Amino acid sequence: MTRTVSTAMLLTALALAGPPARAEIKGETIRIGVLTDMNGVFATAMGPGSVEAARMAAGEFGGKINGKPIEILQADHQNKPDLAASLARKWFSEGIQAIADGGSSGAALAVQELVRGNGRIFLVSGAGANQLTDEACAPTSVQWTQDAYSTATAVVSGIMQTSKEPWFFITGDYAFGHSIEATARARIGELGGKVAGSVKAQLGTPDFSSFLLQAQSSGAKILAINVAGDNATAIKQAEEFGLADQGIKIVPMSFQNVDIEAVGLKATRGDLIVTSFFEDVSPAARRFSDAFHARRKAMPSQIQAGVYSAVRHYLQAVKDTDSDDSATVMAKMKATPVSDAYTPNGRIREDQRMVHDLYLVQVKTPQESRGPWDFVKLIATIPPDQAFRPLDRSKCGLVGK
Repeated sequence: MTRTVSTAMLLTALALAGPPARAEIKGETIRIGVLTDMNGVFATAMGPGSVEAARMAAGEFGGKINGKPIEILQADHQNKPDLAASLARKWFSEGIQAIADGGSSGAALAVQELVRGNGRIFLVSGAGANQLTDEACAPTSVQWTQDAYSTATAVVSGIMQTSKEPWFFITGDYAFGHSIEATARARIGELGGKVAGSVKAQLGTPDFSSFLLQAQSSGAKILAINVAGDNATAIKQAEEFGLADQGIKIVPMSFQNVDIEAVGLKATRGDLIVTSFFEDVSPAARRFSDAFHARRKAMPSQIQAGVYSAVRHYLQAVKDTDSDDSATVMAKMKATPVSDAYTPNGRIREDQRMVHDLYLVQVKTPQESRGPWDFVKLIATIPPDQAFRPLDRSKCGLVGK
């Protein structure tokens, strides 16, 4: 009898309480800000193309979700961490729910400090510093596209299959450059190689001649060009110096299709490059790339394709949960595989690294190219478990929790 009365009372209480509260999109609009380098050295690989990629992702949802319009904003942080933090803080105060791209690593790390404190969503595509998913990881920030560990490890491993000659680094004096060189040095040591020397270059360096002379005199036979943002300038000048004719192999550590377009196939032919995306990797990639080209008159870089993918995955999670609450949306993003034009088999790990296939490609010769933007051919697909830093090496405090 007591059990019957208790059950009846419980049912009555539930009826009076009504249905459980449902998730909802609280904002009048779903606002995503693309924070990047709009006019500087990274603008071609990120910049306006990243904004367009985010708009393309929003367009796949008809520009709205559950009646709420999607708004894509943009801002230029000029690769200044303090300005990036200031712009992000302003956006968050205005109700922007997510920031995409992030631009250079120094700027992205500054924004991630804010995100760790306020729990907003940060979809990192431009920045590649290892710290973003290592000691500086944050529970609502995801590193989507490139990172120094995967890029440097794959490049060194590919080169050292055929050469054990000493290396020399011309390295950009900023967070991503330092991460690339540190990771590359570790892998070179693991494979029994040596580093003959290194020199640091400021972002925006116009003249690399003194650095190239140091590389020549070092005795190195592998020259690592590790100056993202200035790769085209450095490689053109290395070609003018005739280093290849002197038996020195030029190795771009972080190189994209837009860099090849700037330098030309003659100077880059035969180079091995690691990328997370190129237009002929799949039919879906080709369709997206052609649609992007119709808008921008250029093919998307891997960073721009990553922005598209990250924004698309975020918006799908907002739609599926009918919520703009960051924790709710991030949980759905992590529970849902990433499958789109950027990658067919991605997922977000415990350390907030979106892992996916990488591709070792080789730059074609001018004779092999079939026309504009036909730059590379696939050498090998690197699966996620081989491409990215193992979790047992991670310093991210989220791992194992």
